[in-house]
Amino acid sequence: MSLSVTSEEVTTRVGAICDGLAGLEGPLLPILHEVQEEFGFIPEGALQTIAKKLNLSRAEVHGVASFYHDFRDKKPGKHVIKICRAEACQAMGADALANHAKHKLKVDWSETTANHNVTLEPVFCLGLCACAPAAMVDGKVVGRVSKDRLDRILNEVES
Repeated sequence: MSLSVTSEEVTTRVGAICDGLAGLEGPLLPILHEVQEEFGFIPEGALQTIAKKLNLSRAEVHGVASFYHDFRDKKPGKHVIKICRAEACQAMGADALANHAKHKLKVDWSETTANHNVTLEPVFCLGLCACAPAAMVDGKVVGRVSKDRLDRILNEVES
């Protein structure tokens, strides 16, 4: 994918995704996932195209896209680090781990570092409660993440 996409390209590519998945039962979520896979986020014009293709209002599509934390409205950094915010991970130190990550990266939740290398996102349960605190680094689940281990992960993604 190129770094910048015109609104015409967004409309064309999102329209093709909709055409391919509109026949599914409950196609909105699969379409949103596919659009995010295609662009790395849900581009502004995509919601209107999806709404038209599925005969929904833009507000309905926006409501679904904004409800789920996994859908982004901005291009993420080269690497995405998600830290679990669920109860088991919080009980095992995820809050301190999250604060450490924010401090090291100089970002808050859902923000990307100034060099566009790392995006830090919260996630609500990775299903790795027995290995809390857990994180996901570029789609790979990592358990028992300590501050030292997070530092090593950050060094790897920054190199």
